[in-house]
Amino acid sequence: MTAAAAFAATFATLYAAHSVGDHWVQTHHQACAKGAPTQVGRAACLGHVATLTLTKAAALLAMELVTGLRLAAVAVVIGLAVDAASHYWADRRVTLARLAERVGKADFYRMGAGHLGSGAYALDQSWHIGWLFITALIIAGGSS
Repeated sequence: MTAAAAFAATFATLYAAHSVGDHWVQTHHQACAKGAPTQVGRAACLGHVATLTLTKAAALLAMELVTGLRLAAVAVVIGLAVDAASHYWADRRVTLARLAERVGKADFYRMGAGHLGSGAYALDQSWHIGWLFITALIIAGGSS
């Protein structure tokens, strides 16, 4: 399989697994507590990122089994570690809010605060998808 096909399959898999892991696998406690500036908040965020990463790993394994694509284990581990670190960073919330402030997106970040579909949610998800792209490049690049 070409590197381009490996990238496309990997990105599609990660994108689907991200949506499931970030919305269905994450517990209510994790979603509510992960941004708190406390040990409970850090633990909730870590738990969320761990189950999200396991969801992505399982999806990649399923994709390999069905398609016959073989990904390099080292590339998968490095890619998922980069993705997990970026996800944890953003989901601590204050970090992404500060970044939004620094790049002139603070008003957008606060738009619709407290509601799904808010600016904070849109910036959070676009951050994660951008890192899924980078993760897929790492994995496909190390597997070709």
